[in-house]
Amino acid sequence: MARGWESKAVAEQMDEQDKLTQQPTGYEASPDQRARREQLESLQLSRARTLAQLERATVAAHRTMLERALAALDAKIEEAS
Repeated sequence: MARGWESKAVAEQMDEQDKLTQQPTGYEASPDQRARREQLESLQLSRARTLAQLERATVAAHRTMLERALAALDAKIEEAS
């Protein structure tokens, strides 16, 4: 029973966070700015995923490939920033 209550509390907190995120801030980003921000977020997620894979990789060739991918993502993130 307590577990269900905790789940509801977490769901409520997530709903509150969503509402805060969706409230207008008085500043509307242009479509270009939004696209750039979304691209940067996507690159950062890809970098995190690649880094996690690199931490688990054991085969040298796979590690090399992931290191190169990580370097390429870092370059793209630098360009997008």
